[in-house]
Amino acid sequence: MNSLVISLQVITALGIFNVWFIRSGAKTRWRGGEARNMKEEFGVYGLKPPVMIVAGGAKILCAIGLITGIWQPSIVVPSSVTLALLMVAAIAFHIKVRDPLPKSLPALTMLVLCLAITITAALRA
Repeated sequence: MNSLVISLQVITALGIFNVWFIRSGAKTRWRGGEARNMKEEFGVYGLKPPVMIVAGGAKILCAIGLITGIWQPSIVVPSSVTLALLMVAAIAFHIKVRDPLPKSLPALTMLVLCLAITITAALRA
């Protein structure tokens, strides 16, 4: 079970790093509305750039927490729960702007991963 949780932590963290460091300026089929990059996507949701910075920073810190949690397990659950809550917010914003369901799939996938991490990490504690 330990290697499963670690694998989920790494997969989840790499997903966050990919979105915020590699693809934040790129157009993807997952962006809200017709946004071409992360800044435009937050605008579609009616959010200002400082909110994007705070949300992105929180997600990156959670991802770092998941990686660090490999050696410091006590931070895994707080990191995964916080990230799960951020994914719930992301899904809510997709719903708010009436995006088709497939645009919510990355956030939904991350939510499921975070819940799996939380449950398995809590069980091993």
